[in-house]
Parts: sequence; C-alpha cells; structure tokens
Amino acid sequence: MNILGIESSCDETGVALVEAAAQGTPRLRAQALHSQIDMHQAYGGVVPELASRDHIRRVLPLARQVLAQAGASLQDIDFIAYTRGPGLAGALLVGAGVASALAAALQRPAIGVHHLEGHLLSPFLSADPPAFPFVALLVSGGHTQLMRVDDVGVYELLGETIDDAAGEAFDKSAKLLGLGYPGGPALARMAEFGDASAFTLPRPLLHSGDLDFSFAGLKTAVRTQVMELGNICEQDKANLAAATQQAIVDVLVRKSLQALRDTGCARIVVAGGVGANTQLRERLNAECAKRQLRVHYPELALCTDNGAMIALAAAMRWQRGRIDAASDYAFSVLPRWPLIAA
Repeated sequence: MNILGIESSCDETGVALVEAAAQGTPRLRAQALHSQIDMHQAYGGVVPELASRDHIRRVLPLARQVLAQAGASLQDIDFIAYTRGPGLAGALLVGAGVASALAAALQRPAIGVHHLEGHLLSPFLSADPPAFPFVALLVSGGHTQLMRVDDVGVYELLGETIDDAAGEAFDKSAKLLGLGYPGGPALARMAEFGDASAFTLPRPLLHSGDLDFSFAGLKTAVRTQVMELGNICEQDKANLAAATQQAIVDVLVRKSLQALRDTGCARIVVAGGVGANTQLRERLNAECAKRQLRVHYPELALCTDNGAMIALAAAMRWQRGRIDAASDYAFSVLPRWPLIAA
C-alpha cells in the first residue's frame, strides 16, 4: 500500500510517499519539502495569501520529485492523504484541492488528515519509534498541548495553552529583540551566548497543579525588559534570549513530567517545531533518565511540517480500519479542528 501525503497547512509545502503493510511500522520511501521562510522574512511573519499562492506553485513539482526519488509512478499510488486542518484556510484548500483532483483522476481514495495527529505520530518514522500508550507533548508555533495517546485515534487531552503557544512566545520574543523571522530558531541561537540568570522572567502556571499552559505573560515581561533597557546591546539581547528560552523550557519540562506522573505512562513523545529545540531536548532527556522514563522525538527533518507525517497518519489509520475516504471527491477544510474530534 503506497500513500501519497500532501501537507500545506501554513508556510511549508510537503509531499511524501509512505509504504505500509497491514501490520508493522510504515516506511518512508521518499519526501520533498519547500519552505517559504525566505519569502515571508520581508514581512516578519506568514502572509496567508502569499503562502497559498506559493503552495499552488510548489505542490505538483514536489509530487513529481517524490515519485521520481521513489522510482514510482502515479499508478503505484493506492490512496492520497492531505492535511484537512487545522491551519490557514487558503493554504489548506490548495492541498485538499490538489489531492482530491489527483485522487479523482486516478480513481483512488482521498483522505483528510489532522495536522496535529501527523506531528503526534511522526516519531514512528524514527529509528527509535515509541510504543503505546504514551504522553505526547505537541509544541509548535500555534499549539501547545499534552495528550494521553492509547492508540491511533484514541486521544485524551490533558492540558493545553490558554493563550500564546510556546512557539508563539519564542517568535514574539525574538521579534521584540529584533532577531527577525523565523524567531524561534534565531532566539535559540542567540541564547547560546547569553546568561539566563541575568534576567528574572515569569513562568506562568508553573505551579498551577494542572496541565494547562500560558505564555502571554512571559512575552509581556520580555517586552517590559526591552523597553526598560532602551538601546539594548548585543549581550543584553543574548542574556534576555537565554532567560526567555529557559523560562519556556522550565514550564514545558515540569508539565510534561507531571503528565507522566498523572497518567502512569513510562514514555513521552515530543513533536512539533519547538521539539527541535536543543535545550528542551537536553532537559527532558536528563529529567526522564533520572526517572527511568523514555523520550521519543521525530527525526530532526520531520520536526517541521512535512508530507511524511500526513502520509504516515493516514497509513496508521488505514492499518486500524479508521479512515474516512471521500467517495465523491468532494472536500472541505477545517482551519480550527480539535484533535479530539478528529
């Protein structure tokens, strides 16, 4: 069974081909990805209309590239998966439209996939795949959630952000420091040269007792520090970047460990763009090792949005008989789509 996956929820166009048997872990045959970072840098963030237009330009050439890399043809595709949501409406419509049109032309099923489910399951394509059940920390620019995962499609929401997501806090803080776009990786690089103890920043909801997150107050504290410093020097930027990163990581690690204790799970999956953050990985690895717990991550190339995770999620749902394939090739997108409802 060959599944072509198309991801177009925001500012990356991803296409991949995944092979799956009735049982066992699916295998990635080929993938291709185009990032729109260079295009959006001039605007300091994603411009939805420009993102949609660029997806239109990229998706078919990327699909041809993937098939060529895999040594496959269109006739080898058994079904086509696409990101149905959440994401930018116009961007989602590009992937959904192309996938449904291609499926209709080939007389193959088309399947809409939840973007976050793709992230959550992406470590199954790694060299160290997890086993069910586990806790999942989904942490990206738009989402920060803790889930209990008992199987594909069997999810329990444990906690989520009530305002800014962790990745959003990274990006907005970086913008306040004049670090450009994308802000998260730029702030992490600057933090390498800073002293986190030079500034005292809040850790919202750190001791709340629940598993919800809040990062808007941290962003406000960073803005206040920048205003007080005035003409901020490079060392102060580095110190404030380090303090910001440490505050975010402190909250993510503490809440993750609490989720493991509350659920009794012995392993955690960390997925989403912020999951590539080096300090987060080092802290979680160290804390889990002390407690004889396991941590699983996607391969670094699969931390950002990509087509492989979409094809994988569809493949794993197919293995369990949990897919809803469109028979009339009508399609819709869900820019706001809770994972629990998927």
